[in-house]
Amino acid sequence: MASFRRARRSVASGAFTGFCWVVTGVALAALALILWSLLVKGIGGIDQNTFTMDTPAAGSVGGLRNAIVGSVIMCAMAMVIAVVVGVLAGTWLAEYGRNSVYANLVRFLNDILLSAPSVLIGLFVYEFMVAPFHGFSAIAGAFALALIAVPIITRTTEDVLKLQPTALREAGMALGTPHWSAIRQILWKSAGSGILTGGLLAFARISGETAPLLFTSLNEQFLNFNLTKEMASLPVVIFNDALSAYDDLVRLAWAGALIIAVAVLGTNVLARIITRERHPS
Repeated sequence: MASFRRARRSVASGAFTGFCWVVTGVALAALALILWSLLVKGIGGIDQNTFTMDTPAAGSVGGLRNAIVGSVIMCAMAMVIAVVVGVLAGTWLAEYGRNSVYANLVRFLNDILLSAPSVLIGLFVYEFMVAPFHGFSAIAGAFALALIAVPIITRTTEDVLKLQPTALREAGMALGTPHWSAIRQILWKSAGSGILTGGLLAFARISGETAPLLFTSLNEQFLNFNLTKEMASLPVVIFNDALSAYDDLVRLAWAGALIIAVAVLGTNVLARIITRERHPS
């Protein structure tokens, strides 16, 4: 009887392990097909004009310069806002709020914002920053992206600060250092790589968002540095050109998709490297 139970457990364990291998293989195969299609179709649309010319009309020569620059500007603005708000909010939750009723409410709202559809965030920003001023703007686009990035950085900051040894706090206080100073000079430095990892993951999340920008910054065919006006971005250009009936615009859409994929993949790899350095084997 005991040998029968052992055999049954072995069969069940082998079946479950085999199922996990199959599911993992399917997921990796799907990822490989996506990356391969991006590489094959995206490489054909990349040349020197891609980075030196603005988005063209159908049948004209052009590139993605305005979209690339616009994405960099709006993502950079969004990350400045998100890092400041997210790090401060996560620090307050970990070091001051802790398990208070208000802190738990903030965590609950942060989790809701973390899982909120980006299109709803775009619609919210449209109602408060676009419609009242009767015009789309890069500032509104950056603010929408910041709302997506803030909860990621907040959660990451809180988690990594909670992982810091209590001895670090006690050592700072034993030397007469105020709590806020110990946080700034000791805890933030100790948790710096973890906070940076959260920032990189947040950047990877917002760099490919399209829906919020359709409601906020919309699009602009030419290079524009006026933050109060419409501004082009790679996700929106990809969205528009991919639906076009013209092959040259579709090629530009694939090129833009490849550029975003490489940027996001590189950001995630960098985050993994930093995380591994924090936890050496």
